[in-house]
Amino acid sequence: MRILAIVKRIFLQFKMDKRSLALLFIAPLFVLTLLWVVLDMKQYEPTIAVTDIPEKFQTILDDEDVTVKEMNDVEAKEALQENTIDAHLTWDGKQPQLIMEGSDPTATRVVQQVLNQAAKQMNPNTLDMDVDFLHGSTDLELFDNIGPVLIGLFVFFFVFLLSGVSFLRERTQGTLERLLATPLKRWEIVAGYLGGFGIFIILQSIIIVLYSVYALGMYMDGSIFAVLCITFLLAIAAESLGTLLSAYAKNEFQMIQFVPIAIVPQVFFSGIFHTEQVEWIDAIGKVMPLTYGGNALKEIMIRGQGLTSVMGDIWVLIGFSLVFILLNVVALRKHRKL
Repeated sequence: MRILAIVKRIFLQFKMDKRSLALLFIAPLFVLTLLWVVLDMKQYEPTIAVTDIPEKFQTILDDEDVTVKEMNDVEAKEALQENTIDAHLTWDGKQPQLIMEGSDPTATRVVQQVLNQAAKQMNPNTLDMDVDFLHGSTDLELFDNIGPVLIGLFVFFFVFLLSGVSFLRERTQGTLERLLATPLKRWEIVAGYLGGFGIFIILQSIIIVLYSVYALGMYMDGSIFAVLCITFLLAIAAESLGTLLSAYAKNEFQMIQFVPIAIVPQVFFSGIFHTEQVEWIDAIGKVMPLTYGGNALKEIMIRGQGLTSVMGDIWVLIGFSLVFILLNVVALRKHRKL
């Protein structure tokens, strides 16, 4: 009977905790669904620009799983720079020449497979093809491609947990209530907490970036300063989001429950997987901070771009942070009305 009493108490406790039930039953289904959607997509279909190639070769390409666009040299060069095509194929007499965009090993591999198959159909003796890379090289590995996104992900995830749990502890221990009893305004309290946590966040970002680039040898073609700037912006967004969601948690376990909602979806829609083929999936990624952080880090680390080239992503990250900070100030109203 005493054992049954304990079982009953645990059962009733879980029954009353809707968040725990959702984490137990709904969250696994949600994550499995995301995995199914992302991993069950068709093989990546590359886009190849062609200039003055033989009609027979183009006919063969049209039958392959590839998007072929006819462009002149100037248009193809601009498209490669803007990363709207994966490769540019030209034909100088009998010698085909291929320029790969090169920043995505998956796209590079698929393009080479398609063109090799097409070349064999046209000439069983196999055509010699000169291959150049606009970015990256043949040595660029999958880890180099997703590495920038992983840097952003780990910064975002750990900062989110650190700031959320720390701010929650300040509230549960009564420190926040004592601060709210002083003449300090809500925005001053929020700014103070964000600044205090920010010192450790900056150190964490520096350590992660330097370790990834210099210890793990992650591909780096841009400025380390620019990479640090983007990771700082991502960390600020994660910090402000973590403190915001902690206002709706009663303990550390409830804070962890926000991870499947706030963090897990960003893993799938931030650039680690190719989601361009499904428009609605790609659209979901547009409302997630890590999408813009990951894109900016890729542009800098793999394509060698500077901060001016990723200003759109920077402004979006700043916008996310400002919105989260404003909502933090509003969330404090339930503790004290000024």
